[in-house]
Amino acid sequence: MNSPFIHPGKSVVLVAILALLCGAPTFAEVKPLTEVRSPNFRVLTDGSDSQGRRIAREFEEMRAVFAVGFPNMRLSTGAPLLIFAMQDERGMKSLAPALWHDKGPKPAGLFQHGWEKQFAIVRLDQDVPGAYQVVYHEYVHSLLHTNFRWLPTWLDEGLAEYYGNTRFESKKLYVGAPSMRVEYLKGRQMIPLDTLLTVNPHSYYRGKPEQIDVFYAESWALVHFMVFGPGMDRGKKLGQFYMRLQGGEPQLKAFHEVFGETNDVQDHLDKYIRAFTFGSWAMDNSSGIHEKEFTVQKLTKAESEAEVAGYRLWEHDAGEATGLVEDVLKEDPNLGAAHEEKGFIYFREGQDEDAWQEFSRAYELDKQRYLSKYFKTMLVAKKDTAAHRNELQAGLLQTVQTNPQFAPPYVQLAMLEFYEGHEIRALAMARKAEQLEPSRAGYHLLSGEILLRLNKGKEAAELAKFVAERWTGPDHNEAVALWNRIPAADRPADATVVEEVEEQSKAAEGVVRSVTCGEQGKKEVVLESGDQRMVFQSKGRQMIGFSDTLWYGTDHFDFCHHVEGMHAVIRYRPPVSNEYAGDWMSVELRDELPAPHALEATKDLPVKKEEPH
Repeated sequence: MNSPFIHPGKSVVLVAILALLCGAPTFAEVKPLTEVRSPNFRVLTDGSDSQGRRIAREFEEMRAVFAVGFPNMRLSTGAPLLIFAMQDERGMKSLAPALWHDKGPKPAGLFQHGWEKQFAIVRLDQDVPGAYQVVYHEYVHSLLHTNFRWLPTWLDEGLAEYYGNTRFESKKLYVGAPSMRVEYLKGRQMIPLDTLLTVNPHSYYRGKPEQIDVFYAESWALVHFMVFGPGMDRGKKLGQFYMRLQGGEPQLKAFHEVFGETNDVQDHLDKYIRAFTFGSWAMDNSSGIHEKEFTVQKLTKAESEAEVAGYRLWEHDAGEATGLVEDVLKEDPNLGAAHEEKGFIYFREGQDEDAWQEFSRAYELDKQRYLSKYFKTMLVAKKDTAAHRNELQAGLLQTVQTNPQFAPPYVQLAMLEFYEGHEIRALAMARKAEQLEPSRAGYHLLSGEILLRLNKGKEAAELAKFVAERWTGPDHNEAVALWNRIPAADRPADATVVEEVEEQSKAAEGVVRSVTCGEQGKKEVVLESGDQRMVFQSKGRQMIGFSDTLWYGTDHFDFCHHVEGMHAVIRYRPPVSNEYAGDWMSVELRDELPAPHALEATKDLPVKKEEPH
């Protein structure tokens, strides 16, 4: 895409490139599913109607816990959650066969986060108290990340454990019920609070799974203590701590001012844990949720296969998804869901014209398919004319009217407004994206970039510093790049932020001219840096980061397609010979805000201005 306002913005997130499942696709038989719709959830099940209703009710009850405990919390996300409730191991394996590639016990449920869709799978034959804890744990994460721009890892995991262990009974809900992880606290040395508060356990304790389990258990215990412990005012102090964090106050400063010195808190926490008498909130289960009011319908075989194909495609199992979609379209060529998934398959293969055709057909068949409308809009003709910009704006506005919680169109509206020289409107759109997805570092940096162009350097510096101090990897480095462009007079004198770099590496910055993907994951990158054309090859494990504002997001990212023309920072080690520039270790894909457009040059069609609702 060459239009200057539809490239990704100035932030990056670190992603792992997911490998496709190996071996020939199995094309497992998909049985017709039953759909249960409650006020806020959609459940697809191969079980009975009553089983599907029960699962929908439990998710509604979990959501209701937050509605009562956090009346100002936003409980809808831009990535809708689809729940599969499968009768047994066979049904779960048909959806998630990758779990059976490894030996060991299989979970009773799992949860997959995504930028555009989220999925949960539960096994109905294991529906006993605590079996779905991991699913509820991850669902809580999705709510937290929709409302808080940043939480330290211990608090993020501790809250997810605390609420994820909610127990459901016919007349009562028990919030804060003891976690199964409490067993890890018995006879083990606790992690010092000064460490617990500041580390990411997966990197700090890499290769030490027992220590990671202790981290989770102690994080749960600390949150539980902050709600039920002596002097904690039944969670009010924890609420004060939240607010200070969201206000940008450094975590340790906020912790000390609200809870006291860490040594004192450590002593009280140790006594609390040793007592092993953990309480919970008992809430009346009278939220007005009635299973009989949920709608139930039987899906056709084609509709069921299309839903399964959508899940498998989001799990990067393109082989199986493609086979299912082809079968569906033979069975029902007028099914919008199948055309949408076919569009995503083409897009991931870099076949943009075919993808556009499929997204157009999907939206023609079903006007509620906002993802098809969004992708159809972003794959429009590349020419830069007022008519093109008018079409782009109209499509983005239609997308957010269908799903007002979906943030990416607001990012692209911000890019468009900025390109046309409307910086204030651009900032408003960027701020809306921040509000909808506050946990995406790149959305804050996009606002920071616009603020800098508005000569509001001090505000831009606050955002750059906030991200640089709380995120790592490419997000951190992108914040540093913004920080370094802000005039020194606008930056806090006592603040220092520095780039994170790989040891014994060099850096090259420029524009990606081509990517060649070979066998066994080898990738050659040609970078234009100034008047140099540099060729980099891949050896071993590489890391790829890209902007949060990349319009097609992590659900569809493929380094082999759609990255030409993007601004990139490549870190590499020089090769033994001089045949190429080096062996690249990491790529951070970035993009500048588009330069404001000279509107006088294209007055063929006025651009109508509208505000999204």
